[in-house]
Order: sequence, then structure tokens, then C-alpha cells
Amino acid sequence: MNGTLLLRIATAIILLTHSVFGMFNGGINDFGNLYLNQIGFAPFGVFLAWSIKISHIIAAILLLSNKYIMPAGFITIFILIMGIVLVHSQEGWFVVGGGRNGVEYNFLLIIVLLAIMYPNGISRKNNS
Repeated sequence: MNGTLLLRIATAIILLTHSVFGMFNGGINDFGNLYLNQIGFAPFGVFLAWSIKISHIIAAILLLSNKYIMPAGFITIFILIMGIVLVHSQEGWFVVGGGRNGVEYNFLLIIVLLAIMYPNGISRKNNS
């Protein structure tokens, strides 16, 4: 069994559930209209919201199939960082408990994606 298999499955489940439910309960359109358009992305907020969620679904599929892990990881990490900057940072660290809607969830997903992308760690190759 690949060392990252469990992380890839867990991350794919998180990305899928976070995306698919919003497709059916109006959450993606609401995020686009009621948040992204309001902070300056109008008239593209809904398009951007759907693009984000579709990218999560594609990333989940790629994680499960163990294909194109690096591009899927980098794109998802970029989206998560933008989520931290635009949405979560003003709420603090905690998602629940000591706060609400903070950065800790995105932070953890970023670290897990990095662990999946670099299962042997990140190191400089010695060119001497």
C-alpha cells in the first residue's frame, strides 16, 4: 500500500463533500453572489465559486487515482491560501471552539497536501 493512500483518500473525501453538497443546496451560488461578488469579484463571483468547487472535485479524482498529484496539489493549495487570505484570516485560527470559521482547517489541508506531494520530504539536491 502506498504510504500516502490514506491521506489521499481522506483528502479526496473532504474535497468532495465540501464541494458536492454546495452544488445541491445552493451554497456555491450563495458564496459567489453573497460573498465573492460583494468583495469585488462581481460579476464573476458565481463563476469563480463554481470553478473553485469543480477544481476540488477534479483534485479529489486525481488524488484517488494517484495521477497528476503535483498540479492538483498546487492548484488546491493556492485556492486554500486564497481562502485563508480572503475569508478565514479575519476569523482567527479556530474553526470551532475558540472561534468560528478560522484558518486551522485550511492550514491542515495545506500541510496534508504537501505531505502527499512530497512523501519523502522536501530537500535540496546537493550539486557538488
